Amino acid sequence: MDFLVIDDDKAFREATCFLIEDDGHYAEGVESGQLARQRLKEDKFDVALLDLNLGSESGLDVLEELGKAHPTLPVVMFTAAGSVRTAVEAMRRGAQDYLEKPFTREQFHTVLARLQRFRQLGQKVERLEEEVRETRSQSPEALFDHSTPVMQETMETLFRAATTPASILILGESGTGKSLTARAVHQRSHLADKPFVTVSCPSLSKELLESELFGHVKGAFTGAVKDHWGKVRAAEGGTLFLDEIGDLPMEIQPKLLRLLQEREYERLGENVTRTAQLRVIAATNRDLKQRVAEGAFREDLFYRLNVIAVEMPPLRARVGDVERFAQHYLNHFAASCGRKVRGFSPQAAELIRNHSWPGNLRELRNTIERAVIMARGDLVEATDLSAELRARPVRLPDGTQGPPVELGARVTLDQLEEAHLRMILDSTRSLTEAAIVLGIDQATLYRKRKRLGI
Repeated sequence: MDFLVIDDDKAFREATCFLIEDDGHYAEGVESGQLARQRLKEDKFDVALLDLNLGSESGLDVLEELGKAHPTLPVVMFTAAGSVRTAVEAMRRGAQDYLEKPFTREQFHTVLARLQRFRQLGQKVERLEEEVRETRSQSPEALFDHSTPVMQETMETLFRAATTPASILILGESGTGKSLTARAVHQRSHLADKPFVTVSCPSLSKELLESELFGHVKGAFTGAVKDHWGKVRAAEGGTLFLDEIGDLPMEIQPKLLRLLQEREYERLGENVTRTAQLRVIAATNRDLKQRVAEGAFREDLFYRLNVIAVEMPPLRARVGDVERFAQHYLNHFAASCGRKVRGFSPQAAELIRNHSWPGNLRELRNTIERAVIMARGDLVEATDLSAELRARPVRLPDGTQGPPVELGARVTLDQLEEAHLRMILDSTRSLTEAAIVLGIDQATLYRKRKRLGI
């Protein structure tokens, strides 16, 4: 925990900081309420220790100011003139606890234990609030519908593995709901009441990502002004979710492998080996076997993560579910936006059925949200859908409503080629992959796209 000690007595302030740091926490001292307010604007602290008498300032007044500016910050008051009356007044004004100067290490530990229990309760409340927000924003019920055989098999595998400590690897294209699935696995596991902590692997530089994962000590690198506990410590006893693990820098991979195999890690700039009891779930839209072959991902780490592996099916593999999912999202957004929209016109439903949804559930969700907002009546019309959806029905290359293009249909070769190109481009992750599937080079693919206006 990070402590801010506010006391105008330099000797006592430094002694208190030493006691806190000797217990393995971080402590920083300031001599006035003004400096305390400034530091709290600049940085985040877990607890403030505040003296009742700060020279010309009243600690109780400072307490009230801190309570208004930082309502979730626990404040412990201490003073050399302790009494029941001052203690009651401090608690009435928002103090979390009270210490009388001089206090012993044992007395401090008693208060520290209460603070830690309070902090754990606060973290649990935050996790519950985050889960509620996540559920409301994502509306994930459709994702876990088991009517599609491929989805049923995937979710049954995950939920069987949920009650074990095994690492889980979730593969699949972007937008298929890998992060929501990881959270669902956590909630179905024996760790459901413990933390669920997410780390996005491609979001930070190598140095910052390593610090984010494992933590660092003061001075470990430029800008490391104090000790920091990483996400591994935050996930203790629970689940650490590594999103887009395929983009994890090579330099960090041995440390993650050690965490998985030996449950050990070290903070940046520190030689103290620490243990971690947690479960790791990883997800990626990359082909990890190909990454291993390219030398971008360690083979031993791949096999350590690949204990239980599933692939989230793309939406185009769940064609029968698209309309039902679309209706599900329509009901959700109509309710949240206060719109009286009840369904789709036949033309809009046809466009939704014929689209290949390369962005999967994320694209479908965003499309339906926009359509509900744009709808003028009680039905979503084709004109309420995005221009991309209206202009690019995959099965109708000439832009008109008609039968699907298929081999032997009464269509031109250009129409057939355009339909095939669109489907391949929608079902592959990159132009390079599309060119390989089509058996042409990228320059030829570029010329065809330009000619057909794709």
